[in-house]
Amino acid sequence: MDSSTDVSDYLGMLRRHWWVVLLLALAGLGGAVLVTHVQPKVYESATSVLVQPAGQDTNVVGGRTKGDINLDTEAQLVRSTAVAVGAAELLRSDTPPDELAHQVAVEVPANTAVLVVAFTAGDPESARAGSHAFAEAYLRNREESAKADLNAQISALNAKVKQLSKTLSQVNGRLAPLPDGSPLRPNLESQRTTTQNQLNNLSGKLNDLTTATVTGGKIISDARLPETPIKPDPMLNLATGAMVGLLLGLGVALLRERLDRRVRTAADVSRRTRVPVLAELTAPAHLDGVLPPHEPGGRTFNRLRNEVVASLGPDDKVVVVAGASRGVASTLVAANLAAALARTGSDVTLVGAHLPDSVADAAPLATIFGVAATPGLSDVLAGRVGLAAAVQHAPRIPSLRVITTGSTASAAGLMQSQGLSDALDLLSARPGYVVIEAPATSSSADAQSLASLADAAIIVVELRRTRRPEVTDAAEQLRRVGTPVLGTVVVPRMAGGSTPGPRPAAPARALPAAPAPLPAPLPAPLPTDEPADLSSAGLAEVDLTTSTAVIRLPPGNLR
Repeated sequence: MDSSTDVSDYLGMLRRHWWVVLLLALAGLGGAVLVTHVQPKVYESATSVLVQPAGQDTNVVGGRTKGDINLDTEAQLVRSTAVAVGAAELLRSDTPPDELAHQVAVEVPANTAVLVVAFTAGDPESARAGSHAFAEAYLRNREESAKADLNAQISALNAKVKQLSKTLSQVNGRLAPLPDGSPLRPNLESQRTTTQNQLNNLSGKLNDLTTATVTGGKIISDARLPETPIKPDPMLNLATGAMVGLLLGLGVALLRERLDRRVRTAADVSRRTRVPVLAELTAPAHLDGVLPPHEPGGRTFNRLRNEVVASLGPDDKVVVVAGASRGVASTLVAANLAAALARTGSDVTLVGAHLPDSVADAAPLATIFGVAATPGLSDVLAGRVGLAAAVQHAPRIPSLRVITTGSTASAAGLMQSQGLSDALDLLSARPGYVVIEAPATSSSADAQSLASLADAAIIVVELRRTRRPEVTDAAEQLRRVGTPVLGTVVVPRMAGGSTPGPRPAAPARALPAAPAPLPAPLPAPLPTDEPADLSSAGLAEVDLTTSTAVIRLPPGNLR
């Protein structure tokens, strides 16, 4: 994906790789089911404790909870070591207190003096027992702490009372021998009164403390036996597994899309290779004949013909059609473009210069037009026959002449020879169109050599086979030899070679005896100010009455 990617590209990616996303999403669900099955079950039970003031409670300034008791502090005390030790004793458990404390969670509901003590365990009974044990241990610890504080106060008061009683006894002992009018008596009486008052106050406090009832709180809702575990949560696990699988699937689909650089749509060509699209063939096509002009495929090539004619200059007549990738797509486009040009009455010569990629692809032009596979261009270049002998009339299209590739066994290296240039010069010597079916630019340098002899070039892109770098490279190759690139023709992916189909019977023509090993030299260029007579060269007769050079075979060569 690049900066030009839009929503349609992502939708297309999902449409192409939906099975990857679905597979990984199902894998995520399967993993979630497996995790849910093997994950140990965890049960939780909770006990609600009402915390009551016990005398020693103090709240910090600015605390979260209001009142005399700081419940946040009490929540921490529930998980303290002292409480955990008491809970372990109540449970008669051998588990270390610190580990038991980690199984406890304390919640403080808002605007209450309640602590919710929750305990988790591997079975329901242990969860309930643990929650009750910690609540009970906390209350006992709180009560013991309150009693200890109360006893400390009582002890302090008793010591103070004892001291004051001793002081009072001393004052009384000093007052007893003094006469009533002694000047020391008023001061001592004042001391006795003060000491007696203090002693009375302390005695009252001591009496209150000794009669006080100490309670740290009470359980208002005891732990219950849990019916279902809190972990694992099947719905949460399934949702998480599906989400992880979905995200992983989308990531893999995006990675596959980035690594797969094949052209998927015609828009990919124009947006990502910056090469214009002249036409797009949407219907499947086969190499068993020319597309009928009244069908969608035929109308596509009619529009392509109009654009090509409008793009060519007055003196331009040779158009090379080359595939960006290996295959027979260029043969399909070249054949139908030549047929569309010929249907307008123009004389057209279709030259097959594309060596087949496999035995199955042999002689595709012969299959399409119902002509003989040999002799062809390679036979002319090898010197076996003259050019006139290789030109064949298309049975169904009178204005179209076809030169097949010919004997491929002897074609190696001939497509870049001077003989090919001379042959194309002869074919383009008269007004008209010459369409060259060239090999793929990605597999051979012949396409570049042929393009250097042409006036314009068309690149054929086969969906889901041609790669974007191949399109860019094809356009660059053709531009480097000075040939204008009109644009691309996008065709659907083809099954491979020619599809067997009805083929009109063509008379088999025996090749003439092989001449000398060296090819016969082509005639010297004819003067431009006089009509050319190619029959003297033993090649053909040129009809000047049409806008394209039509090569007519001499009568002696039709036998």
